[in-house]
Amino acid sequence: MGKIAFLFAGQGAQYPGMGKALYDASEAARRVFDLCERLRPGTLAQCFYGTKEELSRTVNTQPCLFAMDLACAQALREAGIEAQGAAGFSLGEVAAAAFCGVLSYEDAFRFVVERGERMDECARKDPGGMIAVLRLPAERVEALCKEVGSVWPVNYNCPGQIAVAGRQEALGRLGERIAEEKGRFVPLAVSGAFHSPLMADAAQDLYESLGRVDVHEPALPLYANVTARPYGADGRRLLAKQVKSPVLWQKTIENMKQDGYTILIEAGAGKTLTGLVRKIDPALAVRNAETPEEVAAAKSWTEEQNA
Repeated sequence: MGKIAFLFAGQGAQYPGMGKALYDASEAARRVFDLCERLRPGTLAQCFYGTKEELSRTVNTQPCLFAMDLACAQALREAGIEAQGAAGFSLGEVAAAAFCGVLSYEDAFRFVVERGERMDECARKDPGGMIAVLRLPAERVEALCKEVGSVWPVNYNCPGQIAVAGRQEALGRLGERIAEEKGRFVPLAVSGAFHSPLMADAAQDLYESLGRVDVHEPALPLYANVTARPYGADGRRLLAKQVKSPVLWQKTIENMKQDGYTILIEAGAGKTLTGLVRKIDPALAVRNAETPEEVAAAKSWTEEQNA
């Protein structure tokens, strides 16, 4: 029988109205949302009724998506689906860390609020952006980034798709070189050069903050963005370093399959990770679950996969 893992969605998956139906239908999800609302009043209003522009601000995106991710995971557990492992994409790794017991839910939410604030500060102090590079191998993208300078590969999403972060002028030069190489690039709707060295100050601040709370070894395997391998006793370092380091998502999924995880459920907003997994390995069974109907369907689906 294949092992089940939950995948937690990251920044960019947010949308107005996310989580409202789940809040109304699931007591477990409601408890998560209510906890986040108590710690940061206004979170529910932003999730359920906020505008696209409001939700796109990093300081709002991160706490709202954390609430959505963790609420979906708890609804899945409430439905009788037990994960044997987990991974989260960027911000989603914090929700995954809470789910796996690395941080308490309260400490994880406070951390993610600060994470959004520190990353936003870095973005305003040293403005940058991100683009998705398509149709070029990873090695070529890495070489072009070194050639141009002030740009870095930061999200290894799937074969033929890498996100690059850096300063705007350098991203423009990189775009010209990508076109010359017959590749494609798409600007990403983010407010900074996330997961790049431009986030170093945020990483240091967050490392110090995590020194003031209890950080535990995970209760079940949690795969780290920084290493694509399960956490050990190094959660504080991994969670802080993550904001200035590449997300090794393709390698994470490949390692999870090698470790026996063949049934993957995306918990959180949207279907981005589901799409990436299908491009990484079409043989893996994967689906998303963010509505009451999808959560209910996921239970019978997991049973079918292991029949």
